[in-house]
Amino acid sequence: MKVKTLFAIAVLLAFATAAADEESGRPVAWDSLSAEQQQILDRFAVDWNGMTYARQERLAHGADRWLGMSDSEREGARSRFSRWQELPSERRDMIREHYQTYRDLPAAEQDRIRRNFRRFHEMRPERRQQLRDRFRDMTPEQRQRLRDRMRQRQNTDRPRRKK
Repeated sequence: MKVKTLFAIAVLLAFATAAADEESGRPVAWDSLSAEQQQILDRFAVDWNGMTYARQERLAHGADRWLGMSDSEREGARSRFSRWQELPSERRDMIREHYQTYRDLPAAEQDRIRRNFRRFHEMRPERRQQLRDRFRDMTPEQRQRLRDRMRQRQNTDRPRRKK
């Protein structure tokens, strides 16, 4: 289950830049989309004018991103989306809540989380599994103390010891 959580977080982080931050208030006219965008977004054509402006902008931006992807990138996106759809709706809701919590964090905290995520994924698979097992076996209080120590360590920018 933790692997699924990490995967979902990775997917959300990867597509974080695709989401519009705020509604602009200006509708995106269907006719203003390129022919390629309209082809990609064809299933939304009937409801386009009834959508919020923010959703129109997100879909148009997503179509642009799709058009800029290579075939292998598109296949990866299809695969990630398929796995997302297979998750139970409660799990997707929880991931969306966590993502919103992340988006509400200050930029420096988001950056710290991204660095930690990258650092974790650069580790050998055996080491990642060891850390997962250790974290899983901790009590909630131990987990919180670990989080606090990690936050304090990063705030003081202490060099890390090598083992």
